[in-house]
Amino acid sequence: MEAAVTGVRRGSGTVSVVLRVSGEEAPRLAIDPEAQHYAASTMKLPVLVAALRRAERGELDLDRRVVVHDDFDSVVPGQRFTMDPDQDSDPETWAALGDAVALRDLVGRMVTVSGNLATDLVLEQVGPAEVATVLDLAGCSPGTTLPRGIEDYPARDARLDNLVTADDLARVMVALAEGRLAGPAATAECERVLRAQTYRGGIPAGLPPRLVIGNKTGWIDGVNHDVALVRAAGLPPVGLAVLVSAPGTPEEREAGIARVAAAAWDLTMSR
Repeated sequence: MEAAVTGVRRGSGTVSVVLRVSGEEAPRLAIDPEAQHYAASTMKLPVLVAALRRAERGELDLDRRVVVHDDFDSVVPGQRFTMDPDQDSDPETWAALGDAVALRDLVGRMVTVSGNLATDLVLEQVGPAEVATVLDLAGCSPGTTLPRGIEDYPARDARLDNLVTADDLARVMVALAEGRLAGPAATAECERVLRAQTYRGGIPAGLPPRLVIGNKTGWIDGVNHDVALVRAAGLPPVGLAVLVSAPGTPEEREAGIARVAAAAWDLTMSR
């Protein structure tokens, strides 16, 4: 385990690893669990849960079509911001600019292809208060705070940043699996979306192929993260988070996450 973490840390970096098992109060593995990392797209995980929670309560119609636009109100009162298509991994939503798209499709693209524009369109409908409720229900610490949408630069300039810890992201996955965040149908839909993830080179690449894994990645310059909900026959659900803020290329960090995930699983779950 130490060799895997040291390899991806590359001296000056920060690597946080937490593996939590459903039904157990303490994590089975915790390496720098409370270090704050820039959230990148891992913030889309609680947004997903928040959207399906509101839909479950009848407050949000996921089949309703919303007009795709690229300008939004900042969380800073009186400020607005415009998004950049070059910063997005989801060209399909940008191709629909000015058209109406089903909210359900945006929720899916927010996670499966990590769409930034899709995320802010969903968050506009969901609201940050519901996202904060998800974090609270999961038992997250004050170290995880998600006050703003993607590319809300007025908020960033006001020092309102999206920050997460590995322990809190693992908590969210375990709480989801235990049904503490939503009812059975909404929980199952959250897991279905997570399992449709197209970015599988981190945690899923490091774990045995027999496992059923739903995950959410996140990356920006100098950062690669992954958090997963892992299910296996005969085992309780597992939440595993590997957050890497370190030197190297994105490919090196992603491969390092896979190695860390493999070592974490072997150390804690293969006995």
